[in-house]
Amino acid sequence: MGGTAKILVLIAAGCLAGVLLWPAPRTHLPGATPRAAAIVPAPVSGARIWYAAKNMPLLSLPDGRQEIVRSVLNITGPMQFGSFVWNEDRIPEGPLWVRIDLTRQLMSVFRAGHEIGAAVILYGTDGKPTPTGSFSILEKDAHHYSHSYDAPMPYMLRLTNDGVAIHGSNVRQGYATHGCIGVPPDFARLLFAAAKKGDLVVILPVPQGAGKA
Repeated sequence: MGGTAKILVLIAAGCLAGVLLWPAPRTHLPGATPRAAAIVPAPVSGARIWYAAKNMPLLSLPDGRQEIVRSVLNITGPMQFGSFVWNEDRIPEGPLWVRIDLTRQLMSVFRAGHEIGAAVILYGTDGKPTPTGSFSILEKDAHHYSHSYDAPMPYMLRLTNDGVAIHGSNVRQGYATHGCIGVPPDFARLLFAAAKKGDLVVILPVPQGAGKA
């Protein structure tokens, strides 16, 4: 990530500087393997990009699996710290999974192959890094309180036995976590309601040499 000057992290040692924002207009997910270039325009302008049945891109997971992407949110402007988009309109029920891109500090939530949510995130610093790989949601607790850090962790979705979780946070530039994934509280509430124990969460690592500016 980069492009901005280093600033003091207020929660933990290290630095998080700048989000690599979605382009405008957004026509694909970074890391997706397109099966063809054509897309079907969203029926409602600005709401969603629908992929033609034979042209749906694939997202590769760390364990070698691939997930089909049937549609994505049409995010036409830059996403800032604390901002998010959530839109389930006309999206069917189905398996839910979460993709977390540490390089871009972005989370995408998919249901039945459709992106229903996207948010700028916080993650752990070098001293308390966020683990990467594939995880399952182990526990849900809407009113969780961390005794280790003496802090509330609303709408907590636990990912590891040692306490790494997705939870509501004050997502601001210059902030970091102790290894968890922090998302805006309103987004955390929506994700908490949509997700269930056992759902897949994929955390992509920062490529070697990318660094934090």
